Amino acid sequence: MRDIVLLGLNHKTASVDVRECIAFTAEETDRALAMLRENPTIGESILFSTCNRIELLMAVDEREAAVAIAKQFIAEFKKVPLSQFENALYQYVGDEAVRHTLQVAASLDSMVVGEPQILGQMKEAYRKATVEKTSGVILNKLLHRTFFVAKKVRTETGIGDHAVSISYAAIELGKKIFGDLQGKRVMLIGAGEMAELAVEHLIRNRVGTITVANRTFSRGVELANRFNGKAIKFEEIIDFINDADIVISSTGANDYVLRKGQIKTAMKSRRNRSLFLIDIAVPRDIDPDINRITNAYVYDIDDLKGIVDENMEDRNREAVKAQRIIDEAVIGFRKWVDTLKVVPTIVSLRGKVEAMARQELEKTLVSLGHLSESDKRTIERMTGALVNKILHEPTDFLKKDGCRGNKSVALDLTRKLFNLEENN
Repeated sequence: MRDIVLLGLNHKTASVDVRECIAFTAEETDRALAMLRENPTIGESILFSTCNRIELLMAVDEREAAVAIAKQFIAEFKKVPLSQFENALYQYVGDEAVRHTLQVAASLDSMVVGEPQILGQMKEAYRKATVEKTSGVILNKLLHRTFFVAKKVRTETGIGDHAVSISYAAIELGKKIFGDLQGKRVMLIGAGEMAELAVEHLIRNRVGTITVANRTFSRGVELANRFNGKAIKFEEIIDFINDADIVISSTGANDYVLRKGQIKTAMKSRRNRSLFLIDIAVPRDIDPDINRITNAYVYDIDDLKGIVDENMEDRNREAVKAQRIIDEAVIGFRKWVDTLKVVPTIVSLRGKVEAMARQELEKTLVSLGHLSESDKRTIERMTGALVNKILHEPTDFLKKDGCRGNKSVALDLTRKLFNLEENN
């Protein structure tokens, strides 16, 4: 039976510098899964990479070997020495891997408990794994159960009430800086999900003009049209940054979108009017050296950890209820896994008893050659019914909790009693 193993790091164990070094883009995730599929040691795999976590969920036959290979794979794929991030890695096995996966989906392990977009990101990671055929029987079942439990947590607890996200935390930071965002001019760099969430909070705070810069101009226009904002070409960022008070950047770029030299030149045109840049991308979009420029202030995703959300206490109380739902789900999933261990023994037992019954039935029918076809079918039905009745209680015993304690002992004894090893 394969072990479920989760290997990863997140905002609690690794700084943004480390996380951005090994974050996987969408294209890299596809390539990585295709490569993992070809590795016989990694039975099943799902790769999950966001701003705050990079996790590899696996179902493997040889746990230690798989973990060693997975670590080396990440290091080689990202061209980063293992020593640079190994200390930040955590590893969960079995029930703990299942529990962690459920907690992540229910946003109990997020930087801000209750943020909503994590579930969608996990669904996308699972979709990629199914496309690449790296998720099999075990992880398919786990992820389906995970999505069900996450939805249950949302509907049965208040953890999603007044839900927050990193985008919300970014707006809260802006409010701390300015006191009031009303009338402030904002530039959004990137038009993805994070930007959309930021826009919702910005509008509620009655900001002034909102300008959207996106590499795909049509996508920028689409987002800007939703709130009567203005879309600009990506190449126009520096020209329009002169009028902005706040810049929020959340692209998927692999390199800095804004560099120190560009902002230094822009500040001269602004006559050193303060500019606040909030970087919620991983890898980072904004060169941290910009902080050295007078009246230019850069905050990255790790800085957002310090923001205290007024609803956090309520969400944490609801998290206790959510944890109970998750603990119940872990127990349920473990029972399902146990049935996988039981099934081969039950199949072997039924196969052997049916073969013996069929052999004796054939001998009997030969000796009773005078019987009609109708009589023969009656005897065959009776034989099948006897087999089912004989096997019912042993099968029920193995499937359920009748064998108490270590189920493997009961399975081993059953295989020895019926000499089932010869069938393998």
